[in-house]
Amino acid sequence: MVFSVRAAVATFVAMISLSLAGCDRATTGSANADDWRADLKQVRMGVTGGEEGSVALGTWKKYQAALESATGLPTKLYQATDYNGIIQAMASGQVDVGQLGAAAYASLDSQVGPKAAPILIQRSNDGAVGYYSGILVRADSPYRKIDDLKGKTIGYVDFNSTSGYLYPRWKLRDQGIDPDTFFSKSAISGGHTQGVLALANRQFDAVAFVASGGTPETGFTSGAYYELARRGLIKIEDFRIIWTAGPIPNAPMTMRTDTPQPFQDIVRGALAAMPYDNPQAMADSGVNLGNTLVATDRRAYLEIIAIRNQEIAQRRADRSPGEQAK
Repeated sequence: MVFSVRAAVATFVAMISLSLAGCDRATTGSANADDWRADLKQVRMGVTGGEEGSVALGTWKKYQAALESATGLPTKLYQATDYNGIIQAMASGQVDVGQLGAAAYASLDSQVGPKAAPILIQRSNDGAVGYYSGILVRADSPYRKIDDLKGKTIGYVDFNSTSGYLYPRWKLRDQGIDPDTFFSKSAISGGHTQGVLALANRQFDAVAFVASGGTPETGFTSGAYYELARRGLIKIEDFRIIWTAGPIPNAPMTMRTDTPQPFQDIVRGALAAMPYDNPQAMADSGVNLGNTLVATDRRAYLEIIAIRNQEIAQRRADRSPGEQAK
């Protein structure tokens, strides 16, 4: 299942552009604090289904209701079909607030700098604010360690996925493995759940995936692999984790900073209050009881920003002189 990123981006951005045509937005905070609602007219939230599609969308519907109540404005939820869709929507100012993976935020940061900033990060009930990247194989395969995958095929999630592309490739290089030559073939699945299902259907020998709610030593409880098992689509015992890397800072809630300051303050407060104001609603949408949202900023993602820059530099170095001229 190879995903057409370019087509999805065009569709998503066009959809948002048509939906918001003629809607004037303030590019700076209003001089009069009472004017900001008239300036904004509506709240525009973006979410990608890349990590755990149904869970992410369910969570954001809860946030949507909370923001409508807190801001007094209609709140529109825009779901991107891939990571780049939400990146471009936020970069172009068509979405005000969204949840991005760490690598997706790094990409957004490279495009707009301080015009978009991380504001909140999820903290689990054990105090962890990170998750892991892993490589998954079928349990009936002979592969038990990373070296066994030499010359085999691997499925990545998305070029802008942290745990499903950027981070595992960087960590493999750190271990002396060049992922571009180590594997015989790689492809993009288009999502974490899609990748696991492709592995189940033997389309890859291994896939990169996201794991959270634990550690490699204690085991994990969350991530697309576990979500699919809870839905009865796969069985946990049919797969084996043979490699992990992390922790990676959790996906940040990110906001455009050229929106009015009163709006930014209300959104930050309303989202952070959700686990306390309505813990059962959060649990129903897939967030573990006891998890909270705590303040974060760009400093938490400096390593990911640096890794992304290294990955891009590596890609450019690997291109032929003729390709580089294009």
